Amino acid sequence: MEIEGQATVKESQPPKFALPVDSEHKATEFRLFSVAAPHMRAFHLSWVSFFACFVSTFAAPPLLPIIRDNLNLTASDIGNAGIASVSGAVFARVAMGTACDLFGPRLASASLILITAPAVYFTSIASSSTSFLLVRFFTGFSLATFVSTQFWMSSMFSAPVVGTANGVAGGWGNLGGGATQLIMPLVFALIRDIGAIKFTAWRIAFFIPALFQTLSAFAVLIFGKDLPDGNFRRLQKAGDKTKDKFSNVFYHGIKNYRGWILALSYGYCFGVELTIDNIVAEYFYDRFDLKLHTAGMIAASFGLANIVSRPGGGMLSDAVGKRFGMRGRLWALWVVQTLGGVFCIILGRVGSLGASIVVMIVFSFFCQAACGLTFGVVPFVSRRSLGLISGMTGGGGNVGAVLTQLIFFRGSKYSKDRGIMLMGVMIICCTLPICLIYFPQWGGIFCGPSSTKIATEEDYYLSEWTSEEKEKGLHLSSLKFADNSRRERGRKEDSETRPVDESPSTQV
Repeated sequence: MEIEGQATVKESQPPKFALPVDSEHKATEFRLFSVAAPHMRAFHLSWVSFFACFVSTFAAPPLLPIIRDNLNLTASDIGNAGIASVSGAVFARVAMGTACDLFGPRLASASLILITAPAVYFTSIASSSTSFLLVRFFTGFSLATFVSTQFWMSSMFSAPVVGTANGVAGGWGNLGGGATQLIMPLVFALIRDIGAIKFTAWRIAFFIPALFQTLSAFAVLIFGKDLPDGNFRRLQKAGDKTKDKFSNVFYHGIKNYRGWILALSYGYCFGVELTIDNIVAEYFYDRFDLKLHTAGMIAASFGLANIVSRPGGGMLSDAVGKRFGMRGRLWALWVVQTLGGVFCIILGRVGSLGASIVVMIVFSFFCQAACGLTFGVVPFVSRRSLGLISGMTGGGGNVGAVLTQLIFFRGSKYSKDRGIMLMGVMIICCTLPICLIYFPQWGGIFCGPSSTKIATEEDYYLSEWTSEEKEKGLHLSSLKFADNSRRERGRKEDSETRPVDESPSTQV
């Protein structure tokens, strides 16, 4: 009777979360078609808002053949505007990471989206190469919402599924880069067919992405939560979350060399993706003498591959992480991104339309999967400075895009096909430093865990806190994260080190 009564009481208490969670209340399952609060609701809000920012940032390239005639843009003007569209987000992404650490992803993301939305509206009144460059520059700041997206997913989902969550959210957001290649020519054609002349139609078309971006920001503010247990400000007032100092967050993030290597390698997967988004429609339009809409459809296929490729990278990261631990995640990242470089070289050398389309699609899968694989590793680099590490890595993507476009696609020094081939060589070279990433508790690509001393997850993550901070209990969230990240030892090592009667902490 006593047992039965206890079971009745237990069953009468409603579960706090719709998904099973770990000791940090992060979801241990990823249910794509659920909108359950707070985990899956945060997922859908994050990718939709990031998608809107991608649509806005790359709304201009598919209409460039019309815009360049209207504004009398030269090849250098177009190249400079493309560089400007991705350069602004370099520092914005680092700043966004720090803002997420201090204020939470919900407020940081919505604020940036609303601040950059006017630049999208102002594109409709651009009248010169300078004004066109400026609106693309300020619109590009919105791409920093990628950092809040990855931070948000890393705060909502546990180690076994964090790669998948990051990959799907980032991939579906990046999908906007392909979708806009279809959307903008269609919107332009519709407005022109209604009666507007073509030099007016392209201007009116920009109100569509601007409105979409604005609405997504309000949705994030109204329906989102920073963490499973609530928003940053409420949790800090209740004493359930520590309010960290900017100097501490910045110091522990900036000194972690793993973040810098991931920033470099990300520059040549995501950075290359941004570069392709800027040049591919014009490349097919000019090289194969295609119609604007046809070139846009071909270009869209590169970005639209994100619907499966980047999520696939995240899922692959989780799969190899479950079997081989962190070493498996690093191996998968290095191999996939290197293969992306090989197919990029091939893309620059093929000369027929059909072969170019096929190779471009294959290249897109490897390039975008590498992005998902990167953010299967990022959440484990630092617990205290997760936002800053995410920002550094994301900013590295934009730096790579800027450098690649400056070197290969600005002016007429290189033809676009040769520039694409040389970009592939750069991908292979800049992926090599991944071999230098080493975690003392898990190992790296070529070396296992430290054999000179016993290294644990607690040693690694608690090293970010001073003894005085530990005495105040400020390190407790890192302690929980360390316990939940033991799976990164891999199946064999984890089974050897985990007691038989111990199982991962799970709450429902």
